[in-house]
Amino acid sequence: MNDVTILIAEDDEGHAYLIKRNLVKAGVTNPIMHFFDGEQLLEYLYSIAEKEIEHVHKSFVLLLDIRMPKIDGIEVLKRIRCHERLQSLPVIILTTADDPREKQRCHTLGCSSYMTKPMDYESFVSTIKQLSRFINSMPSPELN
Repeated sequence: MNDVTILIAEDDEGHAYLIKRNLVKAGVTNPIMHFFDGEQLLEYLYSIAEKEIEHVHKSFVLLLDIRMPKIDGIEVLKRIRCHERLQSLPVIILTTADDPREKQRCHTLGCSSYMTKPMDYESFVSTIKQLSRFINSMPSPELN
């Protein structure tokens, strides 16, 4: 799984720092890229998807917050699932939103998993450890 880049779409710098730090502490050695909003993330993904260099394959897994500026996580998920070259990208929703309707909506739109960020630090660390196990068990995805 080391050939997979972890994309984090998270507007809260503190949450992004905790996610990155605790993934590393849990043994994840993958490259990590951080995006502060959905627009920035989509621009990057679209630029990668448009490159049709056959000998260069780049694999990703996306940790996506729902509430972000410019383009929110729900809209990002919709656009990824509608894009021919991005639709197989594994998307893990990682958000503070604990609304069952929102969770169902994300699954309906095709998220790979939905995890709630707990508010207390120890539970947050535990969630990230669980997330690292999930990431390490995933097959290496590739953008088509």
